[in-house]
Amino acid sequence: MTSSSSPSQDKQSLVQNSPERLRADALMEEDVAWSHAIDGEWDGDQFDRSDRAALRRVAGLSTELEDVTEVEYRQLRLERVVLVGVWTSGTAADADNSLAELAALAETAGALVLDGVIQRRDKADPATYIGSGKANELRDIVLETGADTVICDGELSPGQLIHLEDVVKVKVIDRTALILDIFAQHAKSREGKAQVALAQMQYMLPRLRGWGQSLSRQMGGGKGGGLATRGPGETKIETDRRRIREKMAKMRREIAGMKAGRDIQRRERRRKKVPSVAIAGYTNAGKSSLLNRLTGAGVLVENALFATLDPTVRRAETPTGRLYTLADTVGFVRHLPHHLVEAFRSTMEEVGDSDLILHVVDGAHPAPEEQLAAVREVIRDVGATDVPEIVVINKADAADPLVLQRLLRIEKRSIAVSARTGQGIDELLALIDVELPHPAVELEALVPYTHGRLVARAYTDGEVISEEHTPEGTLLKVRVHEELAAELAPYVPTPAV
Repeated sequence: MTSSSSPSQDKQSLVQNSPERLRADALMEEDVAWSHAIDGEWDGDQFDRSDRAALRRVAGLSTELEDVTEVEYRQLRLERVVLVGVWTSGTAADADNSLAELAALAETAGALVLDGVIQRRDKADPATYIGSGKANELRDIVLETGADTVICDGELSPGQLIHLEDVVKVKVIDRTALILDIFAQHAKSREGKAQVALAQMQYMLPRLRGWGQSLSRQMGGGKGGGLATRGPGETKIETDRRRIREKMAKMRREIAGMKAGRDIQRRERRRKKVPSVAIAGYTNAGKSSLLNRLTGAGVLVENALFATLDPTVRRAETPTGRLYTLADTVGFVRHLPHHLVEAFRSTMEEVGDSDLILHVVDGAHPAPEEQLAAVREVIRDVGATDVPEIVVINKADAADPLVLQRLLRIEKRSIAVSARTGQGIDELLALIDVELPHPAVELEALVPYTHGRLVARAYTDGEVISEEHTPEGTLLKVRVHEELAAELAPYVPTPAV
């Protein structure tokens, strides 16, 4: 028996089985296999609307990373720098040494030095530091080496920075900014961080630059308020400068408060008549190593420029038993920025208030005489020229014997030591004992055994020349200060008539 269908039923079935109907039904399913009848020719992967609108990363185009979506650790990329200096005076060797020191500073700051050039001029060009023609040549060197920063061996004015950047088309910094960056990395204490921040703001204030909205003006002020818009208001860059000045004033107040605590400690040491010795010298000359050798302080020692910034004061003792303090100060360098000298003045006062300066110089350095001159210039700036000085020629184990002989001949109050091996340390301690100021009053006292405290103080605060035990007490011949002399006065034997 055959079945028959009406024309209307056939038409309805044809509509239901059409490709368009099948595609609509398929789109309602969550997971449907691809079918030639439904999709026709395959036109690639299908994406959700959000995926189609999103940015799509094209794999294989990155030149630095294998795959940003898969690599979690990225290797640190150091700044690639080219050094440039202007040779205005001295010999060619002096200019080379200055640029070599700049390279060491750049490496300490974490940069990769690619090249270095020097321009011979009577004075630096006021516009581009090295002159417009040489600036174009420097641009070619930057392009050839692939550098992203130029470091100038000197302090550039704001105009020189702008004009040189316009020519070389990469970031330009000067020696001062580089040293400030190193100080910012190495400052650990609260006082050290505050001093570095103050120096950075002093340097940055005249070098603020702005464009776009940084030069737009705020609404001007008027007496009546409301619609009073008379006069031009501050630009954004002027507002930034005002805020920096306010922060600098606040930072100076904080540093002054910290200085008060340091002054109290100094006054207490002076009250107790404890002599003080300050270790000063060029950066990386071995000051911290010498402090550790003399006192066992355990201060950080590293073969890097400005490895330690925070002053360290430790108690020490001479071979004869006299107590004194030994202070490690911040390292100096040629052309030390005046911003840093001003900011670290409270720290450098340790040098001015000391009774003796151990001036440490690197005997293995190519130009130790230049180090001596640079440090003495800073000592003169902090007003410590009247303090007695011993020149300690460190690294004697690695220095040229001819250089050591020359320095020992030129510097009359000098000694060669090695903080690493201990060579000459005993002789240095004996020399410190001789050079430290001695008590002014010399007397002889018969101290009863019941007053042993005075005998102990004579050993710690004075110099005991001789000691003899008698049935009546301890007979001392000592050099002491006025206060202790007054306490010992009742026990001074009266001369026989």
